[in-house]
Amino acid sequence: MFQIDLVERCKANDRKAQLKLYRQYCEGMFCVAMRFLKDPDDAEDVLQESFIKAFQKIDQFKGEVTFGAWLKRIVINKSLDFIKAKKVRHVQLNENLLHIAEDEDWSVSDEISVAEVSEAMSGLPEKYRYVVQLYLVEGYDHGEISQILDLTETTCRTRLLRGKGQLKELLKAKRYGTGS
Repeated sequence: MFQIDLVERCKANDRKAQLKLYRQYCEGMFCVAMRFLKDPDDAEDVLQESFIKAFQKIDQFKGEVTFGAWLKRIVINKSLDFIKAKKVRHVQLNENLLHIAEDEDWSVSDEISVAEVSEAMSGLPEKYRYVVQLYLVEGYDHGEISQILDLTETTCRTRLLRGKGQLKELLKAKRYGTGS
């Protein structure tokens, strides 16, 4: 069955179609939630809430992007909402006043594995980690990231640049200076 047919059946509240879409996307979306939450129980909760929201709002899905991309944005937003809800206190810096030069060089030493980069990313402060993760892992651009995180594009670019700098420092410390 074609995905668009499945989505249309879901719009008609067809439970079998909803179950089929759930089975098709649950594993991948669980991985997305885990990249943010790092806890399987929390990721499972967010995953369930995301699918409930997706099925409740499925009439808003217009097919401008794939269903998977639309659902992924819901999962990311729900993950970030979950993290925000767990925070007791949040201090925000006004980074809009800073001017940052773009630096598109994301190269690291060939000796550094993807697992090491991922581990180093988990050591970044949250405000940098989410921007770096959305940019590098999820493939969003500055405009999309700024919408998802409710930041200005300037703040997004600033946090990406700072996060990249901290990520490189973490990798250098781990490899004793073999990073670029």
